[in-house]
Amino acid sequence: MNRILLIAVIVLLALLPALPATPEFWITHLNYVGLSALVVLGLILLTGVGGMTSFGQAAFVGIGAYTTAWMTTALGSSPWLALAAGILVTVVISYILGAITLRLSGHYLPLGTIAWSLSLYYLFGNLGFLGQYDGIAGIAALNVFGFSLGSGRHMYYLIWAVLLLAMWATRNLLDSRPGRAIRALRGTGGMAESFGVNMATYKTIVFVYAAVLASISGWLYAHMQRAVSPSPFGLNYSIEYLFMAVVGGAGSVWGAVLGSGLILTLKDQLQNVLPALLGTTANFELIVFGVLMVLVLQYARDGVWHILVTWWSVLTGVVETRRVEPPPVARALPQRARPEKGTHVLEVDAIRKEFGGLVAVNDISFTLKAGEIMGLIGPNGAGKSTTFNLITGVTPATRGVVRFLDKRLDGLPSRKIADLGVGRTFQHVQLLPGMTVIENVALGAHLRSKVGVLSALLHVERREEAELLHEAAKQLQRVGLGDYLYEQAGNLALGQQRIVEIARALAADPVLLLLDEPAAGLRYKEKQALAGVLDQLREEGMSILLVEHDMDFVMNLTDHIVVMDFGTKLAEGTPEVIQRDPAVLEAYLGGVDDELDETVGVSAPALGASV
Repeated sequence: MNRILLIAVIVLLALLPALPATPEFWITHLNYVGLSALVVLGLILLTGVGGMTSFGQAAFVGIGAYTTAWMTTALGSSPWLALAAGILVTVVISYILGAITLRLSGHYLPLGTIAWSLSLYYLFGNLGFLGQYDGIAGIAALNVFGFSLGSGRHMYYLIWAVLLLAMWATRNLLDSRPGRAIRALRGTGGMAESFGVNMATYKTIVFVYAAVLASISGWLYAHMQRAVSPSPFGLNYSIEYLFMAVVGGAGSVWGAVLGSGLILTLKDQLQNVLPALLGTTANFELIVFGVLMVLVLQYARDGVWHILVTWWSVLTGVVETRRVEPPPVARALPQRARPEKGTHVLEVDAIRKEFGGLVAVNDISFTLKAGEIMGLIGPNGAGKSTTFNLITGVTPATRGVVRFLDKRLDGLPSRKIADLGVGRTFQHVQLLPGMTVIENVALGAHLRSKVGVLSALLHVERREEAELLHEAAKQLQRVGLGDYLYEQAGNLALGQQRIVEIARALAADPVLLLLDEPAAGLRYKEKQALAGVLDQLREEGMSILLVEHDMDFVMNLTDHIVVMDFGTKLAEGTPEVIQRDPAVLEAYLGGVDDELDETVGVSAPALGASV
C-alpha cells in the first residue's frame, strides 16, 4: 500500500472520534470492525498464509472475554492482570488443541476445529461460575493512566491502536526468517523440511498466535460491552470471521480490516434495506448475504484488497518494477569446514526401498568422496529420485545404511540431515510461486540463522535478516540470476526455476549437494554456465551427486558414474568405462551391433539420445 495513502487512512481513523459531527453509530460500528479485524488478522496468517482452515476462532475470543469477566468481577483483579491471564490460558489451551488437531490433514482439520469449537461454546454456557447462558455482567471499564475508557469513543482509540500494532507485528513476522517458514506451510512439506524447517513446530506457532490475537479481541470486547454471554462465541461467528478473511484477501494483512469492514457493513445494511424493499420482516438478508459471498468467491478469489491495489496502481500509474540491485552488503554468514579432498563424504551401503511388493531401490551401494562429482544415471523409473529421497530422509529406507562423514543418516528426519550439511534440489520444481526469488533462496539458509518469532514480531532482527538476504543474493548472482531477485518465482521459466532451486540449495552451505535433473529445461549455453558453476564448486571441495538425463552434460562433468536400472545398480565406473559397458548399452539402447560398435564406437551424445 502506498505510504502516503496509508498515513492518510491512519490520520482519518484518529480524527473521527474527535469530530463532534461523527455519529455515535459510526464509532460503535468501527469498534466492532476493529475487534473483528483483530481475529481475522490471525486467520490471515493461519488460513491465508499457512493454509490451515479453522472454524474455531470465536471460541478463543470467548476464552479472552470470559477470563477477564470472571477475574475482574469474581476476584476483583486488575483488567491488565486479567489480560495476561487470558493470554496465558489461551496459549495453553491452543497449544494442546493444536497438538491434537494439526495432526489432521485435508477436510479432517476443519472438522476437528468445528468439534472443539462447539465443545468450548457449550462449556461457556454450562459452567455455573461463568453464569451459564446468562453470562457475566458488571465488568469494569478499562482505565489507562487514570483516564477511563468507559465510552465507546474512548475505547475506540485502544481498539484501533491494538489492531494497528498487531498488523505491524504480523507484517514484520511475514518479512522474516520465521515468516518464510510459515509461508512454506502451504507448499510441499518435504521441501521445507529438507532445508531444516520444522513444519510441525511452525504450524503450532501460527495456530497459537492466531488464538492469542482472538483472545485479545475478546478481552477488548468484554470491557467495551461490560458484559459477556456465550452467543458471540459460537460456530456461526467463526464462520463469519473466515468469510471476512476470504473476502478481504486471505494473503494480505490489510485484507483483515477491509474484509471485516465489508462484511459487517453489508450485514447491517441488508438488515435495514431488505425489510423496506421486500415489505416483510422475514430473515431474507442471510439468503442475499450467502449469494453475495458465492459471487465474491467466484470472481474475487484473491480478495477485494487485491482488486483495490490493482486499481490504485492503474489510477496512479505507479507500477512495481523489478529491482535489480542486491541487498546492502552485510556480514557474511559462517561457513562449514570442508573435508579434505578424497575423504569419504557419502557411503550408501545396500540401501533398499520397498513399496508393498514393488522394490524401487534394490540394495544399492556406492561411495562419494570430497571434491568429486558423481553421476547417478539410468532410464526413467530406474529409482534414481527414490535413492535421493532415501539419502535425504524424505522417504524412510526399508533397510540399509547411509553414512555422511561417518554419521548415519538412515532413520533421521530430513531437517536433521539438512543440519548436518546435505542440500538438494528436486525432480519436480518445488518453489513457492507467490514469494520472490530472493525469498525462496533465503529459505534455503533457514538453518544458518537462529532468529525466533518474538524477535521477528518486534522487528529487532534486521541485521540477521540482512545477512540472510545478502547470502541469497550472492548465490543468485553466482548462478546467473542476479537480475531476478525481486521477481515472483512463479513468473520464471521452468529452466530458471531449476536454477533458483540450485541457488537455494547452495544458500544452505552444504558439504554434499544432491541435484535431481538440474539441466532439464535449460538451453545449451545455460547448461554450459551451470557446468561451470558445478565445476567451481568441485574445486572448492564440495561433493555433488547428480541425477541427469543429458548424457553429454553428465559425461563431460562427472568423475564417477553409477548406472541404475529397475532399482538395481547396473554398472559403476568412470565416464569412459560406462560409455562402453555392454550392460549399460543394453539398458539404454536395447543392445548395439558388435560390428557397428567396432566401426564407429558409441559416443556420449548417442547414449544420451535414447533418454
